Amino acid sequence: MSLAQDFKAFIMRGNVVDLAVGMVVGTAFSGIVKSLVDDVIMPPIGLLIGGVDFSDLFITLKDGANAPADGYASLAAAQAAGAVTLNVGTFLNTVISFLIISAAIFMVIRALSKLQRQAPVEEAPAAPSEEVLLLREIRDSLKK
Repeated sequence: MSLAQDFKAFIMRGNVVDLAVGMVVGTAFSGIVKSLVDDVIMPPIGLLIGGVDFSDLFITLKDGANAPADGYASLAAAQAAGAVTLNVGTFLNTVISFLIISAAIFMVIRALSKLQRQAPVEEAPAAPSEEVLLLREIRDSLKK
């Protein structure tokens, strides 16, 4: 087979298509979770601990050229000034996103495994063996 035919056979296999669909759905789900963390979960947490915006939690490792004396007001201001920063808040948001995605995937896998356990596959009864058929014929003959 040619390279093109091999590639077509590879792409048309069911598990490759399933993987592609999973990647698309996962990417969309990741955007939803990022919005959930950044826009819904982190603002109340920041409010509870004193109005801190986690995305602006950072440590300045090296000041930029025009560093203000009282520090940078936000991460964007520090990056605009050319400061080298350790972005703790962004990392924290990413960790929380990961935990939410992991928990959601765990719940889906757990539900699927429960469904598989609850719905046992009923096998059709096996056809009787030749010996059983022969014994039935003998029984029926004896009854007559």
